Amino acid sequence: MVAGRRELLGFASVGLLAYAVDLGLFTCLRGPAGLGPLTAKTLSFVAGCAVAYAGNALGTYRHTRTRGLRPCAVFLAVNAAGAAVQLLCLAVSHYGLGLTSQHADTVSGAGIGMALGTILRFWGTRTLVFRSGAAPGAGAGHGSGGRTGSWNGTSGGRVGSWTG
Repeated sequence: MVAGRRELLGFASVGLLAYAVDLGLFTCLRGPAGLGPLTAKTLSFVAGCAVAYAGNALGTYRHTRTRGLRPCAVFLAVNAAGAAVQLLCLAVSHYGLGLTSQHADTVSGAGIGMALGTILRFWGTRTLVFRSGAAPGAGAGHGSGGRTGSWNGTSGGRVGSWTG
C-alpha cells in the first residue's frame, strides 16, 4: 500500500512539474514569441510530455527497465489520449450542452476533463509504458508469460492492477 501511495505521489509531482512547463512555455510562446495558439500549444505540449517522461522514467518508475523509442512513443500516445479526453469534455459541454461561459469551459476542460485525462494517463503510464518484467531466471506469475505478476515487480497483484 505504501508503494502505491509513493507511486501516486511521484506521478502527481511529475505531472505538476510537466503542467507548469507546458503552461509557462505556452504563455511565453503565445505572448512574447508571438506564435499562434495551435503552434504554441503543440510545442508546449511536447515539452511538457518530455518533462513528464523524464521525471517518470528517472523518478517514479525508475525500477523498470524501459529502453528505446517504443516507450517514449507509447508515452506520447497516452498523453495525447489524455489531452483528447480533455478536449472531448470541453466540446461536449460547450457545443453539445450549450454551456458556453468561460466558467463552464474551465470546469469542463480544466476540471472534469483534466481529472478524467489524468486517470487515463496514470493507467496508461503504469500499464503500457513503465510495466515491470521479471528478472532473468525469476519464476512466472499466474499466466503472466514471464512477468512477476505485478506492476511494481513484487508478488501479488497483476500488471495494470489498481490494487498492485
